[in-house]
Amino acid sequence: MRLKFVAVLLLSSILWLGSCIVTPQAEAMTSIKLTNLSYEPCAGDDAKGSVGSGDLRAANCYTIKGKAKNISGKTVVDADVFGRIYDANDNDTFENRGRIGTIEEIPPGTSDFSIQISVPANQPTPLKLKNFKASGFAGKVRPYYYDDFEYDN
Repeated sequence: MRLKFVAVLLLSSILWLGSCIVTPQAEAMTSIKLTNLSYEPCAGDDAKGSVGSGDLRAANCYTIKGKAKNISGKTVVDADVFGRIYDANDNDTFENRGRIGTIEEIPPGTSDFSIQISVPANQPTPLKLKNFKASGFAGKVRPYYYDDFEYDN
């Protein structure tokens, strides 16, 4: 009886220790502070037409630029950018939508970023950028999003 108890205890200990080795590192969400925000009309070919969500109204393309401060010490990927964009009359340009876009990769420290947005052409400028922030992960969480992803057929 005692031998059976020791065997179960030993096997349980081995499984417990083994799970510490085999368990992948958790990819916790990391908050990123966005500062020095500005915008400008899209340049070159980026300004020609824009794809919306099935809406055929005219739209203007803008590039939002700024600084992203990553204090995690690790490269952050798939950082979703959230914020509010208002037109000159304080009307919301992205009604019922707080997510603005994605920054694919943010290295540790402070770095430049830019994302493109489309705003209905009938909304007057200047635009007002408010409450911008980003959050992402230390590992790839959207494998289909990357050039090196291969679909299994």
